[in-house]
Amino acid sequence: MIELLTETAVQEPQRIRGLEMPWNRVMGSTEAPARAARALGPWHPQEFMAECVETVPEVGGMMTFVFRRCDGAPLAFRPGQYVNVAFPVDGEDRDAADRSYSLSSSPTKPWTFDITVKCDPTGRVSPWVHQNVKPGTVLDMLGPVGAFHLPDVDRRARYLLLAAGAGITPIMSMVRTIHSLPGQADVVVLYHGAAAGDFAFHKELAYIASVDSRVKVFYSLGDRSKPEGWEGLTGRLTAAMLDEVAPDANGRQVYACGPEGYLNTATELLRKVGVDDTSIYMEFFSGDRQTLLEYQAEVALAGDIAEEIAEEIAQSAEDYYEGQPAAFGLYEPGYDAEGTLDATGLPLEAVDLDAPGPEAPAGDPDVRPEAGSPDASSFDTVGTGSLTLSFMRTGINVRIDPSEHILGVAQRAGVRIGANCKEGMCGSCKVVKLSGEVDMNHQGGIRAREIDAGKFLPCCSTARTDLVIDA
Repeated sequence: MIELLTETAVQEPQRIRGLEMPWNRVMGSTEAPARAARALGPWHPQEFMAECVETVPEVGGMMTFVFRRCDGAPLAFRPGQYVNVAFPVDGEDRDAADRSYSLSSSPTKPWTFDITVKCDPTGRVSPWVHQNVKPGTVLDMLGPVGAFHLPDVDRRARYLLLAAGAGITPIMSMVRTIHSLPGQADVVVLYHGAAAGDFAFHKELAYIASVDSRVKVFYSLGDRSKPEGWEGLTGRLTAAMLDEVAPDANGRQVYACGPEGYLNTATELLRKVGVDDTSIYMEFFSGDRQTLLEYQAEVALAGDIAEEIAEEIAQSAEDYYEGQPAAFGLYEPGYDAEGTLDATGLPLEAVDLDAPGPEAPAGDPDVRPEAGSPDASSFDTVGTGSLTLSFMRTGINVRIDPSEHILGVAQRAGVRIGANCKEGMCGSCKVVKLSGEVDMNHQGGIRAREIDAGKFLPCCSTARTDLVIDA
């Protein structure tokens, strides 16, 4: 005999006030915590090897890769943070391609951890990851990294989580974490996707929303046509949509992740509905949308296909969004009282390898500069300051004060250096220091062996002496 299940009125669970991450009390303890407790605290980024133990296909061209640390330790992180992964896309004997991917799993299950990668067919790394990373694959990682995460303790715990496309990955970590913790919370998730079948994790999100009264999930198809049977929202993010899903948005902490255009729009709309800037947290990896479009248009011009590419770019930044994009070169011209500070690269010159090399410096006949190497003393010098940065590829000397960060001064002088987070976390601005000394205050964006090899992060470094830089 089959007993039919009937719905009965169920009281809401009684919960403690607010949310507190499991490691918070360990961090605040006046006594020395046990070793196991210390291991579960996300104190600092570490370098470690991790083995893939499972791959899980997701919709929308995404794949989740489940890893465990090879040393057997847990990976302690805050929900929303990411790891930097070295992918040997060109072979084990070549330099790896570093990419940062958000952790999509919950830190409350620390013995394995997930990254979810969206495959961009035109990308260099993500197609390789989808095709080559399988159970048994071991990769070099650094993390956790990133300031985009939930607080360790929040007595109110009222959140609006905004995601578009692959931006769902750190948001999913937050949702999973909140669902796993006791405590009062009020969470609204608004998830934009390109097609009805492209919402990654939609089954798990539906389950969490059905069993956890603290979490509500809304979906929107952007400006795509509404398919038959679609019960979600349609249209791009608007103030009216924010009011519909979270009329009390101005009383919530907002976390948003997605393409740059989406984030820029969200910032403007959140201000319109009364959310203070101090309550808005966003995951930016490569500048704002306008800067991205300008740079892509510049590349298109160089390839003589500006019109075609620029139109495609203008239609939707989402079409060009890969999980978390790699760094690209950005620069801003500097200015002085006479106008723009120009900087140009060295002219291309044919080198006669059979011709005698430059004369050896006086007093040291055995020391000869490498044939064809530029002489920094011939470079133009711009800026003011007590120290000199010599950029050998660009062919310019830049004056700098010891208190100034190197990246900003270099970019204003016209030196092209890739830059994303500008906080020493992502590692995208990494360059080689040929000589000189710096003070570097990084936050996990560079590995110890890279520092030993002469690399540094100019975004978080100041010069102690004159520097010669391979950029």
